[in-house]
Amino acid sequence: MANLERNNKILLDLMRQPWNNTCADCGAPEPDWASYTLCVFLCVNCSGMHRNLPSISKVKSIRLDHWQDSLVEAMSQRGNLAAKATYEKCVPAFIYRPEQRDCVVLKDQWIRAKYERREFIGEKDTIEATLWKKGKNNRHFLKRIFLLSHKDFTLRYFTKQNSRVPKTVISMKELNAVFQPEKIGHAHGLQISYLQEVRTRNIFVYHENGQVIVSFFNAIRATRLAYLQKKHPTLRQSELVPQLTRHCLKEGYMEKTGPTQWEPFKKRWFTLCALNRKLLYYKSPLDATELGAVFIGTESHGYLVLEGSRRHSRGGRWHCAITLHSPEREFVFMCEQELEQQEWLEAFGKVIGQPMTPEDYPKERKRKA
Repeated sequence: MANLERNNKILLDLMRQPWNNTCADCGAPEPDWASYTLCVFLCVNCSGMHRNLPSISKVKSIRLDHWQDSLVEAMSQRGNLAAKATYEKCVPAFIYRPEQRDCVVLKDQWIRAKYERREFIGEKDTIEATLWKKGKNNRHFLKRIFLLSHKDFTLRYFTKQNSRVPKTVISMKELNAVFQPEKIGHAHGLQISYLQEVRTRNIFVYHENGQVIVSFFNAIRATRLAYLQKKHPTLRQSELVPQLTRHCLKEGYMEKTGPTQWEPFKKRWFTLCALNRKLLYYKSPLDATELGAVFIGTESHGYLVLEGSRRHSRGGRWHCAITLHSPEREFVFMCEQELEQQEWLEAFGKVIGQPMTPEDYPKERKRKA
């Protein structure tokens, strides 16, 4: 018993070291599990994924399980820092590194890529993947062929195996890919968004194999990084990587009225992105094309968000109001609950309080035109 307590205390002390005090795979704080074959400290969620690799990784609780002296010695000699130097030695900048809050498939494939496949190989000129894509006007998913090109920075998709003419050619200029498993209704669901003329278009895809969909996601990031490096040759890679994936700041239903605020309120699905400063709205979450968009500038440019509505408007079903002021008009939205209202107010405030970049000013001028 004394030996058990001594070894568990040593492991706890090792875990509290700065290079071991977060999960080796997702960065969660205070990991209380460890892989004694890989010699890394893990959170409980990532330790569960390591159990799916029994020939590579074997895990124990550092608080509850018995640890032999030899295993404790191995953990003290290696740990997270040494493992990172081995298994993350040549991770390309475009590879998405999952965090604690990310979905299961991202973390699972990151773990498998590091320890099982040890992949992270060089880039190819073209990458092809066959994915299930949601139909534009229905909920049916059909097999489609997607082709990524590093040569012209495009994503093409084809409706037939032997087709030479793509259904759509998408530029990397405004393309964004983000995992949306809950929205799409599949654990491996990926949303691809891009500009088609002046409106945002969405493609919803998935693949049953997690490796395929995460590899495709990272290939999109690689192609977009190559595009940005050509467009901004003077910028450092560290400045471009945050632009590869745009996570929405807030999504959900609100009711909206028209410009006079006497039009009936209609329930719409809204998406707010901080990186491009746009509030998009759709009839439903899986719509292919936006119904409209609102650019949101800073307070010094005449933008302001307030709780409530100062003007009388035709009542909708919901009563938690938000007023967004722009230089041209006021937008009135209604939330179902006060909690959602406060979350939207906070999200709008973050965008308004964020300084505009040089790339934002053309969007502002286009809005005024």
